[in-house]
Amino acid sequence: MTPDLGLTDDQREDAATALKVLLGETYALYVKTHGYHWNVTGPRFNQLHAMFQEQYNELWLALDEIAERIRALGHFAPGSSAELLEEATIKPDNGVPNAEDMIANLARGHETVAKAAKAGIEIASEAKDEVTVDLFVQRATISEKTAWMLRSSL
Repeated sequence: MTPDLGLTDDQREDAATALKVLLGETYALYVKTHGYHWNVTGPRFNQLHAMFQEQYNELWLALDEIAERIRALGHFAPGSSAELLEEATIKPDNGVPNAEDMIANLARGHETVAKAAKAGIEIASEAKDEVTVDLFVQRATISEKTAWMLRSSL
């Protein structure tokens, strides 16, 4: 059954497509952050290990919110890692970077997520889809703040 949300099929599809991009970027950043949590070393190990854990937990919860909004719009969310990563521009590392590079990589990753969210804001705003706009605004806000905090620790 097609949802009756006051949006056209095209508007729902455009919003779902933008959400899938955000989902992919968020998933790629989640995987990277979780890997960094496991593998960080150095004099700031305790601080970074805990910070990365806080970040990957937040990203994990975000994945569910984004996927559920895609479903509420009447579309299927990607169901495999391969499908999720199709939309991601955030790429995995080859090897284990040092702690400073991890921080810089995560800051760039959050900036990428924020840009994906802002692109989605435009699409959802045009459709007057305030619920999806709100989700995109929340994701941009969190990612921009996290990127700033990461950059500030370099």
